[in-house]
Amino acid sequence: MPHSSKPQESLGSAAANKWLILANLCIGTFMSTLDGSIANVALPTISTTVHAPVHDVQWVLTSYLLTICATLPIMGKLSDLLGRSRVYNFGFLLFAAGSALCAWSGTLPLLILSRIIQALGASCLMTNSQAIVAEVFTSGDRGRALGIVGTMVSVGSLTGPGIGGVLVDHYGWPSIFWINVPIGLIGFAAGLFILPKDRAAGRREPFDVAGSILFMAGIVSLLYTLSNAQDWGWSSASSVTGLTAAGLLLVVFYLWERRLAHPMLDFGLYRIRAFATGNVAALLSFVALFCINVMMPFYMEDVLGFSPEITGYTMMMNPLAMAIVAPLSGWLSDRIGPNLLTTAGLAVNALGFALLNTLGAGASAWQVGAHLVLFGIGGGLFQSPNNSSVMGSVPKPKLGIAGGLNALVRNVGMVTGIALSVSIYSTRLSQLGGGSRMAPGVSADLVISALHAVFWTAAGICVLALLVSVRRMGGSKPSPQQAS
Repeated sequence: MPHSSKPQESLGSAAANKWLILANLCIGTFMSTLDGSIANVALPTISTTVHAPVHDVQWVLTSYLLTICATLPIMGKLSDLLGRSRVYNFGFLLFAAGSALCAWSGTLPLLILSRIIQALGASCLMTNSQAIVAEVFTSGDRGRALGIVGTMVSVGSLTGPGIGGVLVDHYGWPSIFWINVPIGLIGFAAGLFILPKDRAAGRREPFDVAGSILFMAGIVSLLYTLSNAQDWGWSSASSVTGLTAAGLLLVVFYLWERRLAHPMLDFGLYRIRAFATGNVAALLSFVALFCINVMMPFYMEDVLGFSPEITGYTMMMNPLAMAIVAPLSGWLSDRIGPNLLTTAGLAVNALGFALLNTLGAGASAWQVGAHLVLFGIGGGLFQSPNNSSVMGSVPKPKLGIAGGLNALVRNVGMVTGIALSVSIYSTRLSQLGGGSRMAPGVSADLVISALHAVFWTAAGICVLALLVSVRRMGGSKPSPQQAS
């Protein structure tokens, strides 16, 4: 039958061009994760330009993150229905358009609205990159390919402030957005030719509008409250109300989804052991690792007296190590499976946090950098095999929503890790009599003691993630239709 051969021909062509496809996916992944942090250093300049206080300008960052988290599963579901390549490539156009609008924005409300448009494009890119890899690459190459995509996530997330600082300093704050426009257009044009020509799902499913609204309201309430609870006070009326509302909305969302024949989020995926344990382990891993992103710059600048430049170079040791290890561990997981590598990665991260507690007020940049290399090794060992295990465990028709959930776990872990580390640090510092704020002038001994509380907690979270991760052993293996 001639018509039935087209999808096979498309897949065959995609397999032949798989490394070109991967290059396109890496561009989209790097660009979308980079813009989560590239605007950080531009906030003071933007504040002056648009004549708005910094606490209002902070919404330039917050709106981007919240929009991505609120829409990742939704974009995943749409891609399963409309075609993953189609939704992914549309993300390039939407991201480029949002970036151009950001650069043109002369007022704060327009800039925030433009960031939301940009974030919708980023959500299209993030939710489909892993899904397309899982579809195009066979189990023999999938781990290595996902390792390379994971490296782009890490490098994009952690190099944003450095790249943003250079662009803002030399070309002004609009340049951090203008740079995305040609990249997005080139990515879109290349995608038209090299991405697999997928087909929309043959079945006509109704889109779950009510479930989507409930999820967006619940996740935005949760993440917004977590991001502000330390300033509000965890026991304040605002924090309690926000967390209670988020919990109720998400419970109602779960009950609503369970009763639908075609839900927006298929909770049946969590009956797959590798998917469930991999997602929970990844969530815990990102919670722990983002304690470093917040705490280490304060340690290096306030305690060790490093300049922002030296701090930035030292922090780069983490993503550089991960950029080397992640593709190698992905390649190795294709041959020996994910279990040993994920366990080793989480163990290395736990050891890294324990060793951070041995650093004092006289550590050199090389000593700190050597400790941060451990986290790059641990993250690289864990993330590539874990992503391969998660994405290889689900049926092909569910790859879009699985990719969206995988990206959502990463973003929720980042926000939770930041909120948790700041809360533990501030609480411990207050208990020691040093106040409750991260500010210069607090004695080095008090800062180090408060940091130790954060690092030991993060080490415990890594051990918990390890215990969760090993539960994937002995789970049912994906069928050939899933794995290939």
